[in-house]
Amino acid sequence: MNNPHFLTTIFTHKYFTREEQDRILAQFARVEFARNDFLLREGSIAVRHWFIESGFVRSYVTDAEGKDISTQFYAAGDIVIDWASLFLQQATRENIQALTDCVCWQVNYADFQQLFHGMEAFREQGRARLAGSYFALKNHSISLIADQAKQRYKQLLQEKPHILQHVSLKHIASYLGITDTSLSRIRKEIAEE
Repeated sequence: MNNPHFLTTIFTHKYFTREEQDRILAQFARVEFARNDFLLREGSIAVRHWFIESGFVRSYVTDAEGKDISTQFYAAGDIVIDWASLFLQQATRENIQALTDCVCWQVNYADFQQLFHGMEAFREQGRARLAGSYFALKNHSISLIADQAKQRYKQLLQEKPHILQHVSLKHIASYLGITDTSLSRIRKEIAEE
């Protein structure tokens, strides 16, 4: 494998020696997903995770009524991972699906484990990513309970404006815990402000 510039921006010399960086990059493989391809399906066990070079991905669950509810959106530079499924090797309850054609870099579970347990800097970066993911999930959960829908939408606009340009309103509405109609009303109100 060549040393992709994209991955060198994630595993930078700021945190890794050249030898560590080479060792990490050698474990990743470039993969492409077409729009609507699944990276991970509900009921399966995660055996790899990905960094997105280009494109958009979402994770979602199916509720008791059979509707899919978006749980996260991913874009270039993001790590796409089901932490619990990968680390605990248990079946996932989420689906992870490409919203657009995507170029990703994947590492399998065994190679990830070797890097994680054999390289302190890799382990620390992984822990920081896990903590960041947890805090984002916690903040989103609290926001669904404590914030008005309009505030949740404005927060998403602020944090992930690129997602809003590439993700359907139906998926955004489900992520925000509202209907498509409510989202249309909120967007109109904000446009008139």
